Amino acid sequence: MVTIEKLLKDGIDIIKQREFNSPKLDVELILCYLLQKDRIYLHLNKKAEVSQDIEDKFYILAAKRNEGYPLQYITNSQEFMGLDFYLQEGVLIPRPDTETLVETVINMVKEKYNNQKIKILDLGTGSGAIAISLAYYLKNAFVTAIDISDIAVETTNINIKKYNLNNINVMKADIFDYITNEKFHIVVSNPPYIERDSIDALQKEVSVYEPKLALDGGLDGLEYYRRIVRVFAELHEKNGALGVEIGCGQKKLVEEIFMNSKLFKELKTYQDLSGKDRVICGFL
Repeated sequence: MVTIEKLLKDGIDIIKQREFNSPKLDVELILCYLLQKDRIYLHLNKKAEVSQDIEDKFYILAAKRNEGYPLQYITNSQEFMGLDFYLQEGVLIPRPDTETLVETVINMVKEKYNNQKIKILDLGTGSGAIAISLAYYLKNAFVTAIDISDIAVETTNINIKKYNLNNINVMKADIFDYITNEKFHIVVSNPPYIERDSIDALQKEVSVYEPKLALDGGLDGLEYYRRIVRVFAELHEKNGALGVEIGCGQKKLVEEIFMNSKLFKELKTYQDLSGKDRVICGFL
């Protein structure tokens, strides 16, 4: 049997074959996942031996990571908005940048709606990160999350149960054929916004392993924004708002789509922590 120290060293040697920001962190998190322990445990127990089963699995997963397979799919975990989300292959991995959209909506509910009971719709929920974060932090909101993917709906349900939330519902539906008489105060979405021809040029973790359905924004990357505005037109309350995440350089183009709809009295743009335009909100 080998020690924790030996596995960590070997894992770093394996993953160093690729260009990663933090091979040390990657191998530590893989071993934490296998041992069901935290990183402090690894550092305090370097000389502890691990079972043959753990050793075999570790080398398999380290090699998989070296191929570009996302760490989040290996550990079935990603932190977002201070919550730990269950993840599996087939759903988009939540990014820290997307927290800007959630924080914007939380502030909007406090300022615009005075924390009154409101209804929120999340279009294309994926892992449920946006919808569940909103339901978790906004107890007076009821959140409806929809996605066309069975894996996305399954993953979101797992995360809803994990946090025992009763103010959120997820359903399988095509967001562009979503027919309901219900109206929503806020509609949010982190839609696919990458230009179709640019996907293959992304890093392997994204281009090969993350779902194309959650990345492909059409030829110009803007296809979903046009559709989402049309859906919003049918589903909004009188004093409603639409908030979307945008990609780099898309601010003016998405603003044009919003303005051309003749729906909104006011548009606001919000920056992420890097100072990049990340969220556009339209207010009726």
